[in-house]
Amino acid sequence: MNQSPAPTDYIFRLKDCLLGAQMLFVAFGALVLVPLLTGLNANVALFTAGAGTLLFQVITRGKVPVFLASSFAFIAPIIYGVGQWGVAGTMCGLVAAGLLYAILSLIVRIFGSGILHRLLPPIVTGPVIMVIGLVLAPVAIHMASGRTGDGSAWLVPQTTAYIIAGAALLVTILVSLLGRGMFKLIPILCGIAAGYGTSLILDFSGFTASTQVAFDPGTLQNWTAPALISMQKVAQAPWFAMPDFTFPTWNLEAILFIVPVAIAPAIEHFGDVIAIGGITGKDYVDDPGIQNTLLGDGLATSLAGLLGGPPNTTYSEVSGAVALTRSFNPAIMTWAAISAILLAFIGKLGGFLNTIPVPVMGGIMVLLFGAIAVIGINTLVQAGTDLMQPRNLAVVAIILVFGIGGMSFDLAVVKLGGIGLAGVVGVILNLVLPQQVQS
Repeated sequence: MNQSPAPTDYIFRLKDCLLGAQMLFVAFGALVLVPLLTGLNANVALFTAGAGTLLFQVITRGKVPVFLASSFAFIAPIIYGVGQWGVAGTMCGLVAAGLLYAILSLIVRIFGSGILHRLLPPIVTGPVIMVIGLVLAPVAIHMASGRTGDGSAWLVPQTTAYIIAGAALLVTILVSLLGRGMFKLIPILCGIAAGYGTSLILDFSGFTASTQVAFDPGTLQNWTAPALISMQKVAQAPWFAMPDFTFPTWNLEAILFIVPVAIAPAIEHFGDVIAIGGITGKDYVDDPGIQNTLLGDGLATSLAGLLGGPPNTTYSEVSGAVALTRSFNPAIMTWAAISAILLAFIGKLGGFLNTIPVPVMGGIMVLLFGAIAVIGINTLVQAGTDLMQPRNLAVVAIILVFGIGGMSFDLAVVKLGGIGLAGVVGVILNLVLPQQVQS
């Protein structure tokens, strides 16, 4: 008599395709938010999320029910990198960041998972995560106010922008607090929908046009328009099109800037794997092994960088959906990945996403980037770190000031600065500073 497979076994069935599409729906808002904020192509991000998830499943032998998609931790370095080196140069750094995961997985394979906690304790990863969130605070305020990310020009009159950003922010918060069932898992998607709907109302009521006529841009360039949303890009986009892939070009400066950023999300990967294991009742740290899940995440990130997409990470929203629906079969994530790849070839989807007004993104960014900083604080709190100890105070203080203040060093051939420099300095300080002597 054949034993029926456990619900956590990989079973690929046609009837699970709708469940997979539902998982993609849960991840969709956050997935496309990263490319929309960083200037990358949303269709490429969909493709690389799907392809990365499939690659992860191959490496982990289809044992872990997770979906990989755009990582928030890399938003700041991508925004900076695209401005400094263009998309192709930035992709070189992202490919290298994925390879760092592979190196860390090799270290774990040789020395065990404890080695990473000794090299990269919360005293280092906590403040680095805080820097990632706080360094983006000005970008969030600029966009929520209707300006470009660098604050150099007006895209939407400030009064109009505050209304839209406020609606997006408020709905995102309320859904995350009060939402039930699937709605609680898609607060970002709900916030985007609320901001977009508000924009349409302001356009149809004539408020946008009247505010734009009376708007005084001051000394900044004025790129405002009498309407917030134009469907011209949607009309011009083809129904089906190859995603606009961008291949990396060699850039050592981008590598040294971006690779240290991968330290924090690599450590967070442990928590993600433990969390999904707690949901399904399986120990994924042991089987398929944290070294393999880390390798899968890293190679998925490198694959995304090779094609012009944002780095991949496991999505807690999707893990929440797994818990809610009790859909433990990892093959459901295969269907989610296939759905993402198919959507990537719909040209009009990319055109529609590009119609979303900047203040919608800005409103959500205010919460998002603040939340990243809070995660960093919580990392220190949960570890019970005494920040008043001179050693801990020195490590955290220097990471924060170097990262937020924009400290940089011109080396012989490259420039190292910002978040990357903060991460490197934090690791070095943790290794060289003597441990506190207990009295």
